[in-house]
Order: sequence, then structure tokens, then C-alpha cells
Amino acid sequence: MTFTTRPEIQGTFGVVASTHWIASAVGMKMLEAGGNAFDAAAAMGFVLHVVEPHLNGPLGDMPMLIRLAGEEVPVVVCGQGTAPAGATIAHYRSEGLEIIPGSGLLATVIPGAFDAWMLTLRDHGRLRLREVLEPAIFYARQGHPVLPRVAATIDGLADFFRIEWPTSAEVWLPGGHAPKAGSLFCNPALANTWERLLAEVEGAGDRTAQIEAARGVFSEGFVAQAIDDWMRDACVMDAAGGRRKGVLTGHDVAGWRASYEAPVSVDYGEWEVWKCGVWSQGPVFLQAMRLLESTGVGDMDPNGADFVHLVTEAMKLAFADREAFYGDPLHTQIPLETLLSRDYAERRRKLVGPEACLDQWPGHIDGYRHWAEAALRRAHRQVDAGPGAGAGEPTMAHLTEKRGDTVHIDVIDRWGNMVSATPSGGWLQSSPVVPGLGMPLNSRAQMFWLDEGLPSSLAPGRRPRTTLSPSMASFDGELTLAFGTPGGDQQDQWQLILFLRLVHQGLNLQQAIDAPLFHTGHFQASFYPRAARPGHLMVEPAFGAAVIDDLRGRGHDVEVAEPWTVGRLTATRRDGGLLRAAATPRLMQAYAIGR
Repeated sequence: MTFTTRPEIQGTFGVVASTHWIASAVGMKMLEAGGNAFDAAAAMGFVLHVVEPHLNGPLGDMPMLIRLAGEEVPVVVCGQGTAPAGATIAHYRSEGLEIIPGSGLLATVIPGAFDAWMLTLRDHGRLRLREVLEPAIFYARQGHPVLPRVAATIDGLADFFRIEWPTSAEVWLPGGHAPKAGSLFCNPALANTWERLLAEVEGAGDRTAQIEAARGVFSEGFVAQAIDDWMRDACVMDAAGGRRKGVLTGHDVAGWRASYEAPVSVDYGEWEVWKCGVWSQGPVFLQAMRLLESTGVGDMDPNGADFVHLVTEAMKLAFADREAFYGDPLHTQIPLETLLSRDYAERRRKLVGPEACLDQWPGHIDGYRHWAEAALRRAHRQVDAGPGAGAGEPTMAHLTEKRGDTVHIDVIDRWGNMVSATPSGGWLQSSPVVPGLGMPLNSRAQMFWLDEGLPSSLAPGRRPRTTLSPSMASFDGELTLAFGTPGGDQQDQWQLILFLRLVHQGLNLQQAIDAPLFHTGHFQASFYPRAARPGHLMVEPAFGAAVIDDLRGRGHDVEVAEPWTVGRLTATRRDGGLLRAAATPRLMQAYAIGR
């Protein structure tokens, strides 16, 4: 089996990688202007809101791992907003809902991405806020060549926008029509929002004071006021097919701020992998690594059937535990120490057999069996998706254009600062545009359950168990690797495959990213309508007919994707004095730059 052997991007000044070429170019511009990795990442994030609006927006969410130069352990920046005060199970049930819709006003939590960027810039950046926001303002005002997928997404929803979400039609249908792929597309309302914000804060003092003032303007000033005014009266169609009002208020927005917290990690040979906490799906990656220890996975052909089968079965077990046990640890005691222990992994590893598992198997943990039983009941409960926008799981090119997704950013600067960030939510399919702001709300609340007593039950002030999952890794005690991907439930699957190939096969970053990818939809999905696909396994055709036939013979329900459509991985690495970067060629959007 062969695959591309393209070289990595290399440099000593700085490296950046993201899911869009314009954002990567902007990141390098920030480094060359005297900024550091945190300035570059923030500028890239705000540009991605403009050029990939079907994948993320300013009112979305963002977990991020940052490494300060000289530090051995990264820090988590939590940009995941919490459920509003009015988001109770009783209220949502009174709206006739069994699960939370994938779009519309009841799907939203407090926006988190903007404040997470501001917190990071205030404490660790170098550039003034205007310098960081100017590229996004430029592309929103002057236009950018609209991606074919953006154009197709808008075109597919054009009638829905005109009839049900007219505020979105004003932004996404300029002149009343969907933009053509490759044409210049502008969002003047968004440019006006950022210009007004800068005008209100630039008299506040030095850069730190201005950034802190921007946090206040966003959460307590005109941005929060516009959200509050809109939510008081708006009643819009959602993915469940009903017109419903939301519960988010300006008071909710004013009461939340992004925060720092410690990451979680496990060791794997000479490596240690760092992830966000159990309010994300990041520990799934760590659980799967524990399961794969002592299995001989490192001796397997990384493009062979044995490797695909073993990794898939390990992921099924880890994701079954995600569905049973993950949630916001600030509100629920989560048995994370047990889940990441070698003793627990050894018990679970015995469930991996030569045939594909078709069942959901959360683990048995003393005192938590009722959570596992509830997860099994949910896995067998199917809810029909309604006719509204936003139904379904965000994913890649082989599925509908009408489902949102995510973006990813990796940066390392010449001083050794590192960023791995996964902005998402607030995409154009998630919710109507808030009038006057040029941006829609997020739909992360769909990951809560409307059943009492679970770690992921809907409750005011609780973080949804997000799929967003940036990564960092240390080798021999030195923090060296930052990587990640969009892809909803697939994020930690693709990242695990990348990591195993880097660790065991000696591939460079680009080779590991370009190699064929796979993922399973066996477990319960995080996105409305929360369906499971027992035994499902999607593979790229580059694995070859013999491998695909072998996997089918083991009982996997194999779905062969179109060529080069699975995964949007990017990665950066510090290797002594050399910096390396790589980005997927899939979908021809991601880009890595270094010098």
C-alpha cells in the first residue's frame, strides 16, 4: 500500500496550521508583526469566523490548550459556555421535546469563544486588539472568495432562510441570492460589530485595559443587549420542526466568563498526551490509548485490517464510557481516575474480540452502574429528525452540506509558546443571525439529555459535554506536539490514528496525516437526533479492496467514503530548534505555513 510522502513544512521562526489557507496566512502575518502564538491563534480564529461561517462563529464555543514557553505542562482555556438560567428539563419537556433540537433558540448555551480569546490575549498576547481583529474586519468588509461548501450550504438553505430565518437571509443571501463559489462574499454587519467594539474600548487605556474592556462590551454592552433584545421576542423554526422561543438572556451572558483549568493526561511509552477535561470528549482519546497498551498495536501495519479492527473496537469501548460517564465535573462527581486507570483498561480490554462488536458496552464502575444502564436505554431510543435546519451530526464532505462543523488551529512560535484550539458552534446553520451583529448563536445545548440524574443532564450553569477536543503531547518530558481536527464525534478517532502512526511508524507529520483514515459511528452520536449506527465503520478507499473485504468479513458494517474526504487534521511540532507543521489536503482548504 502506498500513500504520499510529501515533506512537512519546516522553519525556525514560527509555524501555523489551520483548516483554511487565509487563516494560516493571517497567523504567520501576526508572528511577523511581532506577535506571539497567542496573538496569531486569536487572529486566525476571528478570520475563520468570516471565511468558514458554516463551521464556526463568534457566538460559538472553544476549548483550547496553551503552552507557555518554558513550561512542561499545558493549560486549558475553557471557552465552553454554560446552560442559561432558564434551561431546565421541565421547561424543555413542556415544549414537547424528548431531546434538544440541533438548531434553533433552545439549542443555545452562553457564547464562549470570544471571551476565551480575550482572556488568552489579555494574559499572554503582545499585540493590540485592533491588530488582532483587523484581518477579520478586512475580510468581512472587503470580501473573501467563498468556499464551494459555504456556497452549497447557503444555497441548500436559501428557501428556509427566506421563509423561517429572515435575519439569516439578510446576511447569507446578499441581493436575495446565494453566493457563487469563488465569488467575493462580505459580511458588513459583522465588520460593523467589531468596528463598534474597537471604537468603544480604544479609549480605555493600554492594550490590557482595552482587551478587558472588550470583554465587558461583549458580555454586558451592546453585543449582549442585542442578544437579549432578539431573544425576548424571537420564535423560530428548529431542527425538531417546531417554532420555539429560547431562554438565553443578557443576564446569562453577563454572568459568565472564560477560565483556566488543568488538563488531564495519560502516559504512553515515552509519550504523554494532554487533553481537556471530562466536560469534553478528550478523555476518550486517553481511554483508548490505555486500552491499546500491551496489544501489539505498534507492530501492526497501520494501513492493515488488524490495526483498523483493533483501534475501532477500542474506540467503541471508550465512547461507550463517554456516553455513560462524561459531564461537567463542576456539577457532578465523575469517576475519571478510574476511567483512565490501567486496572480498568485491563478489564475492558478483555471485551475486544476478533469480530466487530455490535453492542454498546459501557463499563461497570461501583456506584455508577445506574449511569451505564441509562446509557444503554438511550442507545436504543431513536428520535426522528424534524424538517428544520441543523438536524444531524456535523461531519465531512460525504454527508450533507446542511450540517455544521468545526475548525482547528495549531501554532508554535520561535519562543516555544504553543496553541491547539478547536473553535466551533455559531455556524450559519445553527440559529438565525442576531439582528445587527452579523452572527448566529450556537447549538451546543443539543448535547445535554432531558433525563434527570445523569452527568450530562440539562441544568442551568452546567457545561454541555462537548465534542471539541484539541490535543498536545510531550515526548520524554518535553512538550513538543500540538494537533487536532474538526469532525464532531470523529475528532478523537482521527487524532488517535494520527498519534499512533507518529509514535509507532516514524512517519513525519504530513505522512501521518495523508495516510488513509477511518472512523466508526457505532456509538450514540452527540448531535441531534442522537442516533447510533451499530457496527458502522467508514473507511477511505485508499485502504484497498483486500483490507475492506477483510473488515467486512469480521462483521464491520463498512461504508466506503469518497476518496480524500475523511478527516481534516492539522499538526505542529517542536523538534529541538526546528519547528514543523502539516495540514490535510482533504477538501483542499487546510494549510500549514512556516519560516
